[in-house]
Amino acid sequence: MNAMFIDISDLQVRYPGRDKAAVEHVSFGLHKGQMGVLIGPSGCGKTTLLRAVAGLEPLSGGVIRMNDQVISGAGVHLVAENRRIGMVFQDYALFPHLSVEKNIDFGVTHWPAQKRQSRVRDMLSLVGLTSSAQRYPHELSGGQQQRVALARALAPEPLLLLLDEPFSNLDVDLRERLAQELREILQLAQITALFVTHDQMEAFAIGDVIGVMDKGQLQQWDDAYHLYHRPANRFVAEFIGHGVFVQAAIACEDQTLVLQTPLGELRKQVESPQERETWKHGGTCDVLLRADDIVHDDEALVQAEILRKAFRGSEFLYTLRLGNGQTLMAHVPSHHDHHVGEWIGIKMQADHVVLFTQAQG
Repeated sequence: MNAMFIDISDLQVRYPGRDKAAVEHVSFGLHKGQMGVLIGPSGCGKTTLLRAVAGLEPLSGGVIRMNDQVISGAGVHLVAENRRIGMVFQDYALFPHLSVEKNIDFGVTHWPAQKRQSRVRDMLSLVGLTSSAQRYPHELSGGQQQRVALARALAPEPLLLLLDEPFSNLDVDLRERLAQELREILQLAQITALFVTHDQMEAFAIGDVIGVMDKGQLQQWDDAYHLYHRPANRFVAEFIGHGVFVQAAIACEDQTLVLQTPLGELRKQVESPQERETWKHGGTCDVLLRADDIVHDDEALVQAEILRKAFRGSEFLYTLRLGNGQTLMAHVPSHHDHHVGEWIGIKMQADHVVLFTQAQG
C-alpha cells in the first residue's frame, strides 16, 4: 500500500504544571481516503491529540507528517491556518445570522466569485441540502446543521478533515444513521478524516481503523473486527463490547490449549510460539467472554440467574449470575422474555477465544 498520508510518530503533548503528559508516545497513520477514529473515556487525550494535529496545541515531542511534509516537529510548527485542515466541532459553530449558503461560503470568501458559487453549489449537493440553501440554522434539524458544518469545513478543499464528537448534541437514536451518512459523504468527497468519539457504535459505523486511547496512550490501532475479537490488552477487551473475564484452568496439549471454565471446556489453537511458551506448563488464566459468546438454551446443564435485562429491540442484553457468583452477559432474542430473578439455561459458543494471564491488569 502507498505511504501514509497522515503519519504521527511518538507524539507527546504536555501541559505546564502537570506531572503526566496529556498525550504520550502515540504513533499511528492513515492512508489517503481512510477514515480513522479515536475512541476512549473522557480525559484520555483524544481531543488533545486531535488539536495537536490541527496545529492548536504545540508538541512536547514527536513528529506529525501530512502528505510527506512535516507540519509539527522539532523546530517546525506550521500554523493552523496554513495546514489545509478542516474541522467540525461538537457545537457546529454555525453563524445564526447567515443562511446555509452563506455559512458554507464563509470559508472561501477569498476565492473568485464564480469559483465560490460553483463550490458552494457542489457542497450543498454533496450533503443533500440544495433545497435548504436560503434557510437559517435555527430552521434546521440537528442532523441538517451537522451537514452544514461538514459542508463548510469541506468547501476550502482541505487535505484532512478533523471531527470532534460531531454527534454529541444529537439524539442517540440518530447517531449511528448519521455516522453512516457522514461516512458516505466523506467517501464521495475522497477525503482523509480523523474523528473523535466516546461512542463505540459511531466508531464502528464510520471508521476504517479505530484507535482506543486510555490515560494519554494509544492502546490499540486496528479495525473494528480485530478490536472486538483480538483485543491487545485488558483495557481494550473491557472497553470494546460487552464482556467479562472468567477464570479458567489451562493445559497445553501439543498445539491446542484446553481451558476448563465454569461453563465447560474450551479449546484454542496455539497461535504463536510465544503463546505456547506462556502456557506450556499450564496454570490458570482469564478468558474473555462476550455477550455473543453466551447462548440461551433451555436444555443446557449450566443455569444462571437473570440479574438485569435491557431491551434492545430484536434482543435483550441479560446480565447473569452463575451459582458460584460469576457474572456474565448474554444477547438473547427478544421473544425469550424472561423475568429478573428467573434461572435460565446457558452454554458457551465462543468462536474466538481470547485469554489473558491473571498477572495482567
